[in-house]
Formats: sequence, C-alpha cells, structure tokens
Amino acid sequence: MLTPDQFLAFLAASILITISPGPDNLMVLATGISKGRSRGIAFGLGAGLGCLSHTLLAVVGVSALIAASPMAFTALKLAGGAYLIWLGFRALRSSGKIELNDTATAKGSVASYFFRGIFANAINPKVILFFLSFLPQFVIASNGAVSWQIAALGVTFTTQAAILFGLLGFFSGYIGQWLMANRRAGLWLDRLAGAVFVGLGLRLVLAR
Repeated sequence: MLTPDQFLAFLAASILITISPGPDNLMVLATGISKGRSRGIAFGLGAGLGCLSHTLLAVVGVSALIAASPMAFTALKLAGGAYLIWLGFRALRSSGKIELNDTATAKGSVASYFFRGIFANAINPKVILFFLSFLPQFVIASNGAVSWQIAALGVTFTTQAAILFGLLGFFSGYIGQWLMANRRAGLWLDRLAGAVFVGLGLRLVLAR
C-alpha cells in the first residue's frame, strides 16, 4: 500500500511534528502535571485518536477532488505546499516559549479526559487544514489507490501521535520539569519542525 521509503519519510516527519511544542502536546503535559498521570495518558490517547476524524475527511475530500479533476488535486498539493512553507516560517520565527498552564478546574474521571482529548483534537480547524495540506504531500498518485494511501498515512499519523501523546502523559512530570529547566529545547524543536515544513513545502512547489 505504501512503499518503504514513502512510509519511513512520512513517519519521521510525523514524529518530529508531533514532538515539537504545540497546543495538543502542551495540553497533554499540562493535564498530566496538574491532574495526574492517568488523566494525562487518557487525554493524550484521546488527542491522538482524534486524528482519525481528520483522516476520514482527507480521504473523502481528496478522493472526490481527484475524481473531479486531477489538475485540482495538483492545485491542492501546491496550495498545501505553500501553507506548509508558511507554517515553517512561523515555526522558524517562534520564540520557543513553553507555557504549561492548568487546562481544567475540575478533576473528572479518567474516561472524561479521554473524550476531552478526542473532542479537543477533532474540532480544531487548524488540525483539519493541516491534514488536508500534509497528507497529500506523501501521496504517490502514480501508484494508484490514492484513497487507501491517504487512509494508511492518516492511520500511521494517528498511531504515532497516540503513542507519543500517551508517553507524554505518563512522563509529564519529568518532561515538564525538563522543558521548564531547558528553555531553549522548545526553540530548537520549533526550528526542526519549521525546517521540515519548509522543506516539504518547497519540494511540492518546485517539483515538476
């Protein structure tokens, strides 16, 4: 379904993007620190699995676009490339400042934090836009079965996100202390993610 090079390149980019400071992983850290390890893990798993809804939208939307016009799919990839470049420049200019604020006032059950994670991710319009821009960049249209390629990429992203977010929740106390003590860590993670975004975007914009 996916070639080894295609899968490994996507997985590496996905992991780097997932661990770079952003709203989702910082919310996981903050939840784990303020509400306890089990709630942090539950919120992290929920936030990761919330990506499945974006995968479904990408499969349906991009597949319909390809069926309507291959040129429109090319236009989507170019627009997505430009969007990734813009995200990359924002990350490169970021101060890398990390704030771990309390994310909720009530304790709530572990299950409730799992569903909060799903909901927080699923309704985020920025994540929807990111998926529509990011996933198609790794689709090889000439290999056929584009819908299945997008689905496989989305499931890959979801799986690694759920695992990494769950680990963030489990080790939230240690990671939070380390990030607060090493302020430049967030800066360099942003720089790495920014370079990946710009590189992917340029590859699409400049490709023939």
